[in-house]
Amino acid sequence: MLGTLGNALKKGFDKIAGAVFIDKKTIEEILKDLQRALIQADVNIYLVKELGNKIKTEAQNEKIKGIERKEHLTKILHDEILKLLGGEKHDFELKKGKQTKIMLIGLYGAGKTTTASKLASYYSKRGFKTALLGLDVHRPAASDQLEQLGKQIKTPVFTDKNEKNPVNIYNNYKKQLKEFDLVIIDTAGRHDLDQELVDEISNLTGEIKPDYKLLTIQADIGQAAKNQASKFQETCGINGVIITRMDSTAKAGGALTACNETKAPVFFIGTGEKPSEFETFNPKSFISRLLGLGDLEGLLEKVQSAVDEKSQKKLKTKLEKGKFNLRDFQEQLKQMGSMGSFSKMLEMVPGFGKAKIPENLMGVQEEKLKKWQYLIDSMTHEEIDNPEIIEKQTKRLQRIAKGSGTTTTDIRQLLKQYKVLKDLATGSDINDLDMSQGLSQKQMQKIMKKFGKKIKF
Repeated sequence: MLGTLGNALKKGFDKIAGAVFIDKKTIEEILKDLQRALIQADVNIYLVKELGNKIKTEAQNEKIKGIERKEHLTKILHDEILKLLGGEKHDFELKKGKQTKIMLIGLYGAGKTTTASKLASYYSKRGFKTALLGLDVHRPAASDQLEQLGKQIKTPVFTDKNEKNPVNIYNNYKKQLKEFDLVIIDTAGRHDLDQELVDEISNLTGEIKPDYKLLTIQADIGQAAKNQASKFQETCGINGVIITRMDSTAKAGGALTACNETKAPVFFIGTGEKPSEFETFNPKSFISRLLGLGDLEGLLEKVQSAVDEKSQKKLKTKLEKGKFNLRDFQEQLKQMGSMGSFSKMLEMVPGFGKAKIPENLMGVQEEKLKKWQYLIDSMTHEEIDNPEIIEKQTKRLQRIAKGSGTTTTDIRQLLKQYKVLKDLATGSDINDLDMSQGLSQKQMQKIMKKFGKKIKF
């Protein structure tokens, strides 16, 4: 994601750290690399020029007291890029106990329907009783797509394939929708923001009275996002923006900065195809990831998006009773798989962002997790509940290996990691930790010290 910009920032900070003293030439070199990277990321050239002049003026200020010039320049670079991306994080917090209606609007191809399902999954995992409402009556198969996505994330979908008036669809389901904490509304798009689309959004807004209208924009439109955000803001009164396809384009910088220019806050970004590859946009964390410094807040959010609250409560109850079998282990593997690729997750772990880990190695680990799930599916109920009996009987090992298309070595590796995870999950000193506020650094070190050497993939 914006690799060129990240490399330029890292190079700039390294150059500052390694310089004997900061002179005009050093500043010019750093700015040149940074400006080139910003232009390649499709950031508006006038913005890039303005940013360069501002940094140059600030960096040459000799009247800074109580701070080294290196630190001063580092802070200026960080702060100006932060401003370019929107500054502080714009919170989008929903409260339980009061129904919230979110309407997604945008043009054709922006990914509204997929985004609606991702948003539904995001809040369902956070305990909201969520429903999807399909009001796209123009695009063929829009209802079918929404229904398929709803099944995938286990969220009810309300739509009507035969009704061509979106207001009627809403009114037909109005009573049923009152049962939900959150209703996410997928609307129709057009090739352009024409009067027909404006009228349709206005009619729906008047009837539904959504709490939020969020504009969905794809990252690959780059600087054109400014025009879209401005027009939708003027005609439809949007509350904010969701940017999709952040994982596959160099133009993402253009989309992010363009939205900031229009004062339309970016609340969420889509970073892949899976429901869990969707996260709140935090400019500070985004820069941290660009620099290879990780993003623990984003990683924890991703974990929460992949984890089902009900299944975790069920697992917690089993752990309290000292029970943890291979089926529970398999469920954890599935949830890990739904979080996205290992390489994306490692980018978010402090220290790993800079590590040069071969991509093929990441693929091997992902394949291993899939293989372990096949192994568990080939076991009997007795073996799943008491995996200790497998190692003692060669016939069981051979039967499971043959049934899953794996080897006995694969089975032994699975059982070894299962034992480690079981020790971690049922260890009394670990269960005593208070998870309600997240783990502190000391608690994390405690766990890693005890189990770090045992866990090998």
